[in-house]
Amino acid sequence: MSQDREILAIKQRFGIIGNSNLLNHAIKVAVQVAPTDMTVLITGESGSGKESFSKIIHSLSARKHGQFIAVNCGAIPEGTIDSELFGHEKGSFTGAHDSRRGYFEVTNGGTIFLDEIGEMPLGTQARLLRVLENGEFLRVGSSKVQKTDVRVVAATNVDLHKKVDEGKFREDLYYRLNTVPIFVPPLRERGTDIELLFRKFASDFAEKYRTKPVVLTDDAKILLMKYRFPGNIRQLKNLVDQISVLSSEEKEIGAEKLSQYLPAEGSNLPALYHNPDRDSETISERDILYKVLFEMKRDVYELKKLVLGILENGNQSGQLLEEHKELFTGMEDPVKEKTIEEAPTVDMEATPPVTELKIESAPRDEEDVEDIIHETEDDDLSLEKKEKELIIKALRRHNNKRKHAAKDLGISERTLYRKIKYYELED
Repeated sequence: MSQDREILAIKQRFGIIGNSNLLNHAIKVAVQVAPTDMTVLITGESGSGKESFSKIIHSLSARKHGQFIAVNCGAIPEGTIDSELFGHEKGSFTGAHDSRRGYFEVTNGGTIFLDEIGEMPLGTQARLLRVLENGEFLRVGSSKVQKTDVRVVAATNVDLHKKVDEGKFREDLYYRLNTVPIFVPPLRERGTDIELLFRKFASDFAEKYRTKPVVLTDDAKILLMKYRFPGNIRQLKNLVDQISVLSSEEKEIGAEKLSQYLPAEGSNLPALYHNPDRDSETISERDILYKVLFEMKRDVYELKKLVLGILENGNQSGQLLEEHKELFTGMEDPVKEKTIEEAPTVDMEATPPVTELKIESAPRDEEDVEDIIHETEDDDLSLEKKEKELIIKALRRHNNKRKHAAKDLGISERTLYRKIKYYELED
């Protein structure tokens, strides 16, 4: 049997739908590692179908007649996970009325699938490492060493290497588990598999409830392919079931109707994205932050130039604002009547001091203009330093009369009082 036919037969046997290269590669690795007793680590997002690969490995191995047990490490409380995995002796803890065999003892000669391995407590990780290295374990409350012959297949949807760096996962266990890695691709990276799965789930629903399956128009298929599906296959199945139930009369679903069922994606969440100019290289979040910071610095520089222009040409401020109105897009208080009337109010108790500036007219003398020019050319972006200098100038200008200084700065007298205390300017 050729490799392609073997992969097709495995898909049919385990109900795997799809033809993407990433999916086929994952199945190929599972088939190759199955006849061995090597430990396998399956990685992939939640809902991508990692458990199916553990079953493939067990069914194609010499242990296929032995027991297969799937354990979700994240669903077992930390206080009882040792007892569940390794068993316990009678009286070893409150409620232990009888001795109990754990999963590693029960599945002797078989395969144990440890899902969400990243949620396993550190103490249990040490016990698991001993099983992987020499097949030995101790029941909770016992000093007698037990032996077991169990193959371990682990899975996780988190970055274990990052957990190792954070001290939340043992490094030696990580490398012991990661003997043969298998990556299960997320649904959004499987191309036309999304449409195939939609049709499969729609057909299954129609067959189960004796109804006509829903179908997608061409524009709806395009919309479906563009959606990211953070919940992967599980989310897609729920979506198809929901559409099938609520579209009892109209079975042809267009893009407009489909969009009503697709939940809004979390566009405000930080996410990695792909550069179309690079084939498979992913731009990191650090690159994104650099880009944002450079844009912020550019905007600050443009605002400095704009303020300087207004101060030097007070009678032409309206024209200057109109030329630079793109700097104020997205602000809650837009520019009104071609003047900057008010700076945003800041709660000093909730955030660090920031500059609050109100521009009402041109500077009163040439010395102020020189000061502004000097500040514009200076590339020091320390907000506290600039704010302190502005407060000192305002107080000097009004002979330390706080009421007039606060009005000149465009802030309340109470806020000015707090800032004077903060910068120790009371003398």
